[in-house]
Amino acid sequence: MPERPTQDPSLIWDDVREELRATLPPSAFQHWLEPLRAVGIQGNRLYVSGPERVRDWFERRYGGAANEALRRRAPQFSEITFADGPPGATADAGSRGSDSTVPAGLADGLDFDRFVIGSGNRFAHSAALAVAESPGESYNPLFLYGAPGLGKTHLLVSIANYLQRQRPDLPVAYTTAERFTSEFISSLRADGPKGAFGSSRFKERYRGVGALLIDDIQFLEGKPKTEDEFFHTFNELYSQGSQIVLSSDRPPEAMERLTERMRDRFAWGLTVELQGPDMPTRVALLRRLAAEHSIPTPDLEVLHQIAGAAPENLRRLEGALTRVTAFASMLGETPTAELVRKALGLDRTDTPVPGVAPPVPPNEQLERIQRAVCDVLHLSPADMRSPRRTPTAVRGRQIAMYVARKRTDLSLAEIARGFDRDHSTVLSSIRRVEKDLEPGSDTHRALERIHERLGVEGSGA
Repeated sequence: MPERPTQDPSLIWDDVREELRATLPPSAFQHWLEPLRAVGIQGNRLYVSGPERVRDWFERRYGGAANEALRRRAPQFSEITFADGPPGATADAGSRGSDSTVPAGLADGLDFDRFVIGSGNRFAHSAALAVAESPGESYNPLFLYGAPGLGKTHLLVSIANYLQRQRPDLPVAYTTAERFTSEFISSLRADGPKGAFGSSRFKERYRGVGALLIDDIQFLEGKPKTEDEFFHTFNELYSQGSQIVLSSDRPPEAMERLTERMRDRFAWGLTVELQGPDMPTRVALLRRLAAEHSIPTPDLEVLHQIAGAAPENLRRLEGALTRVTAFASMLGETPTAELVRKALGLDRTDTPVPGVAPPVPPNEQLERIQRAVCDVLHLSPADMRSPRRTPTAVRGRQIAMYVARKRTDLSLAEIARGFDRDHSTVLSSIRRVEKDLEPGSDTHRALERIHERLGVEGSGA
């Protein structure tokens, strides 16, 4: 008598999964099929259960192949259908995804509702929202690039926050390339001579997510080991259908110190540039900032005056509003166009206002410092960006980076770009100068002469 086909749903489902396992990357199987469990049989249907995020993805990506495998393994069945599983199944998955890796200072203040849309960022905003609504399906990877202060971090964090609220079952990781590098190095140190505990935890942290968002990816340049680790992380996530979102200050093809294979992957999806805000966008942002900080909204002429004084990026625009507000508060006056000119140093014919120095554009600040260093140390301006490693050129760049960090409000990244270096080089240069900064030393005397040329009072210490 022929053996009766098995009616055990778990055994049937195990057979189907084993057939699918042979056609999928291990990470995809672990992420999207392993969480599913057979819960029953009715008619010609096999019922399975699992977390909501897995159900949706499985049905879209693997549903057809799974039904075919089911019919081959158990011809008496024709369809796999989802049903509610054991209590706690979905909750367990949700608890895994609910641990936000977005820093609290960012998570609290950045979302799509607070993003001011203009002609320079409309496409980027639309692409980011599409990714948040359909992770892994719309654009993968999504690569956003543009100068600092144009809203790249705002969009990345908005995606992360949106997913945390709308898809609490989906594991999400937001980080920066700098932090990714630091954690990778720490994981290697944690491995020690007897095992790979640190590396395993690091891989689990970044490869077991449904969405990975990395800011300032350009900082992977010049770090071959970290780049190689991210290359494999990228491949793993992409193969399992996880969403990848990256930001940079330049397009993929401009990151010449990354390998071609890495640049190629960055361009697999959608690359979008964020451009500087136009006047209507800057005015709209100023209105938003004034409302959020309970600042009496100045009239339109005043807003235009402030907006025209800080055209480069949105962070400087916020700084200009803060400066005008503080200046008006000190004088006990209402912001006017004339007060804006004084507060921001725009009215050069007016009597200088004590304590208020005219603002200098970032690129000009850096160029002035570089010229002063070159004059004092007898270098050429080309030496500031040159790859030459002669002792005099290296010392000149280190001192210029130190002065830029101490005497301007430029970030490490902005300083690094002015020398065609990365932020780690700026940090090491600052530390080296500080180490050599003894009273009467050559470095100390050089700094005093540089400050004299810059018209800065005080010693170089």
